[in-house]
Amino acid sequence: MHVHQHCFLCQHSLAEWQAAIATNATIRHFKKNEVIFHEKEEVKGVYFMHSGRVKVHKKWGDDNKDLIVKFAAAGDILGHRGLGENHFYPVTATAIEEAEACFITAEFFHTTLLVNHELAYKMVLFYGNELQRAEQGMRDMVHMSAKSRMANALIKLSSIFGITPQGAIRSTLSRQEIASFAGTTYETLFKTLNEWVDEGIVTVSGKEISIRDEMRLRKLIE
Repeated sequence: MHVHQHCFLCQHSLAEWQAAIATNATIRHFKKNEVIFHEKEEVKGVYFMHSGRVKVHKKWGDDNKDLIVKFAAAGDILGHRGLGENHFYPVTATAIEEAEACFITAEFFHTTLLVNHELAYKMVLFYGNELQRAEQGMRDMVHMSAKSRMANALIKLSSIFGITPQGAIRSTLSRQEIASFAGTTYETLFKTLNEWVDEGIVTVSGKEISIRDEMRLRKLIE
């Protein structure tokens, strides 16, 4: 296995350790909508993203609605949330487009951390950033209205996926997935988008959503 330019594991491991990675790692390919691992499934190992995009999601609330926690792309890590004392994945990871990742077992990952101090340090920073985002997400769920969360979600999606030359958010997410990312219901999303279309804040064409007045969306978040 060659050193992939987007592989977090290879980038931050010692040159002398690359042969061990090549021996123990496997490259895995995932089709669109393929589940990489399920919530509450026993941890098998860690995935280091090379390409594609993956949604990380979990069940929440009394009615077990789907909540999208984050989107992972090249350079990101999957499965690390299950490496604590509870050896089960607390989230599900599903490819939203064709994706490739480097997989190593939990045992080899622990050994690699002991040997590679730079990797261990970078993982501490990675976990710190993850924790900050998770705490911010919890605050948003508690303190933001549904409209504010939707405005925040659209701005985040435009940043994560980019914008087409025509101004649409460059993603193929369904309306239900956008609602799950915003922490709201499909019905609320549908109603609010229609209101925003009437107010000239967004335009909608099929699956495509274009932000026309980002300033007004940002004011909803404040």
